[in-house]
Amino acid sequence: MSNSSSITHFLLLAFTDKRELQVLHFWLFLGIYLAALLGNGLIITAIACNHRLHTPMYFFLLNLSVLDLGSISTTLPKSMANSLWDTRDISYAGCAVQVFLFAFLVGAEFSLLTIMAYDRYVAICKPLHYGTLLDSRACVHMAAAAWASAFLNALLHTANTFSLPLCKGNTLDQFFCEIPQILKLSCSHSYLREAGLLMFSSFLVFGCFVFIVLSYVQIFRAVLRIPSQQGWHKAFSTCLPHLAVVSLFISTAMFAYLKPPSISSPSLDLVVIVLYSVVPPAMNPLIYSMRSQELKGTLKKLLQSITFQQQ
Repeated sequence: MSNSSSITHFLLLAFTDKRELQVLHFWLFLGIYLAALLGNGLIITAIACNHRLHTPMYFFLLNLSVLDLGSISTTLPKSMANSLWDTRDISYAGCAVQVFLFAFLVGAEFSLLTIMAYDRYVAICKPLHYGTLLDSRACVHMAAAAWASAFLNALLHTANTFSLPLCKGNTLDQFFCEIPQILKLSCSHSYLREAGLLMFSSFLVFGCFVFIVLSYVQIFRAVLRIPSQQGWHKAFSTCLPHLAVVSLFISTAMFAYLKPPSISSPSLDLVVIVLYSVVPPAMNPLIYSMRSQELKGTLKKLLQSITFQQQ
């Protein structure tokens, strides 16, 4: 293929060539996808319906659940369809849409996790100023900034990536379209421009990571000054879910993209990217619902009302 204008579709990486394992892959991913839909859907419904949960922390959690639903819906359905129909194809336009949505949703999620760290910092370190610093207008503005900045960043990366000439085939070594895999198909030095943009985005991500770490250093210092064990428990119960989600998200992402080439292999790369792109959206609702008593109680009442209506 001489250039990208002659490419009408891409070939995604197949998990296996055996038909029985393809069907198994479909059912496994379907189970994970339905669990993510159910978990995040219940959290969104619970927060929207319970006025007691209309607080900054749960407002940001609602946004996080929406992003989780979007990110897992960007990658899994196409992979499941390919396994079910024994194909690897994705259209050129479909690949571009997938690249944009994944970059947008993952970028917005990391920005939101950074904002949620700030929310926990203010709640524990500056509780008297919580209502002022995180009123409803400030929360909406911060969430809108996270969504808008991620949208512009994803648009820039997608437009730049798909403007590159591609002349090394159309096979991607991944089960969904992502920018690093498409850059491997370019034989032009223009890819250095996109590599530079990725490096700039990496510095921004590192800055957010440092902000999260510093926020939790201040949080733990403040918690250790609390005299009662009940105060410790209350403070940690609101922080540990967010810290667990951040750790899961960052650890899998860092291992996916920063692991040394010496330990890289196609099978390991596939497992790692599944952990990064699939596991966090499915696990986040479980992590938050287990630690938050208010959310757990609301979810229990919601499930009971659904069961009662069905009877």
